[in-house]
Amino acid sequence: MARVAVSWSAGKDSMLALLRAREQGLAVATLLTMCEADGTSKSHALAPALIEAQAAALGLAWRPARVADEAGAYGRAFADALAALHGDGHDGIVFGDIDLQAHRDWLEPACARAGLRAHFPLWGEPRAALAREIVARGIRARLVCVDAARLDAGFCGADYDAQLLDRLPKPVCPCGEDGEFHSFVFDGPGFAAPLSLRSLGQERVASRPPLAATTLVFDRLVLA
Repeated sequence: MARVAVSWSAGKDSMLALLRAREQGLAVATLLTMCEADGTSKSHALAPALIEAQAAALGLAWRPARVADEAGAYGRAFADALAALHGDGHDGIVFGDIDLQAHRDWLEPACARAGLRAHFPLWGEPRAALAREIVARGIRARLVCVDAARLDAGFCGADYDAQLLDRLPKPVCPCGEDGEFHSFVFDGPGFAAPLSLRSLGQERVASRPPLAATTLVFDRLVLA
């Protein structure tokens, strides 16, 4: 049985990819998260303690990879993380990407250079169907980041459930695949127990390149 890691954003798509990978006979051993230099997660800006709690609840190892704040640092940190996974006996890595071809075209060669096989268990499936499957499987998540230019800030902190999917404006992808929002999973299949969370309130932050200029609204979560 192939031993794999999951590219772990801590969000709903990563969780569904993990479940699908297991159903395909892959042995998930590790969660890999790309992080800022200060240890918070990329895109979601989650504190390390939150992702550590997820990994513990799932009974998996968590491996953060910090990215220095300098040009080209992300690619180097990612390559080093992949090489370390291969050195530790991993055969592949699972990604929750759905249909962004340019990203897959970058990921697959990077994995191949490290001797790892890239797995994309959600690839090419309709976004709306995947969103409904996430909810139907009992994956419980909340929105922790919203792009205020694409979605009202009031959605930040909301549970990702059937009611939210029905409320999303029509141009917004139900998976947030175009960057409209990001999520954090606090319970689901395989969790030993739900995570108990507390919000410190919203924080507005200006985006940084390579993201387009916008305002990002974060729900600052801590463990309760």
